[in-house]
Amino acid sequence: MDFPERRQSQQAPSLGIIGFGAFGQLTARYLRPWFRILAADPNIAESPMEGAAMADLGAVCRCHLVVIAVPLTALAEVCREIAPLLRPGTVVMDVCSIKVRPAEILLSELPPHVDLVATHPMFGPQSIRAGTKSLKMVICPLRGRSAGRIAAFLRKRFGLSIVLTSPEEHDREAAFTQGLTHLIAKALLRMDPLPERVTTRSFDLLRQAVEMVRNDAPGVSHAIESNPFSAEARSLFFAEMETLRLSLEPARPTASPAVPPP
Repeated sequence: MDFPERRQSQQAPSLGIIGFGAFGQLTARYLRPWFRILAADPNIAESPMEGAAMADLGAVCRCHLVVIAVPLTALAEVCREIAPLLRPGTVVMDVCSIKVRPAEILLSELPPHVDLVATHPMFGPQSIRAGTKSLKMVICPLRGRSAGRIAAFLRKRFGLSIVLTSPEEHDREAAFTQGLTHLIAKALLRMDPLPERVTTRSFDLLRQAVEMVRNDAPGVSHAIESNPFSAEARSLFFAEMETLRLSLEPARPTASPAVPPP
């Protein structure tokens, strides 16, 4: 599929989005200048935005590019449902927060005549408010040759910083960079209200992290915790925190040896 310079007419490439929640709508908002957009979501009857129309699953699957924007828990079922509807040459992408398990699902459930690209946009509705330039997006090529063209389009049009890697390497690093950050932010969220006046710059950054997870959809935490490397990262973190806690404990006086009576 060739990526357009600009959407010119109804002959522009079509983009189908399955799952029109927060991230599906974010995708549509930024890509509608270049694509005709159709979306399918059983919970949404009418599109909440111009430039994107709700359609049945069959019509969405006939698009040139199909983005599956559903929680990890629903990915396998959706893939089985759309598998017989996809046309040869279609490019199918997911946007899950982890990549090993979604990649396995895409490869096992979708037919060999479609290109597959696993992606993880390292941003969301909160972090994109200041613009897209230099935000990171991970792209994991799975099948076909579309990944390079997608990466070039996103760099050129949005100034994204593209990280090309494997699902395994993504999850290994994300267990720390995303998993631990999310864990710390969730812990601080449970400590609300946090100080707002006497703060340092580093604490302000922590507060930003808290705000980014405050309104997470229920499936986000599940997806992050499903990372096959997360348990190891958490164990290392908790072990270091315990070591630090013990180092801050006041030293206990050692008992004097008993002195026998004269």
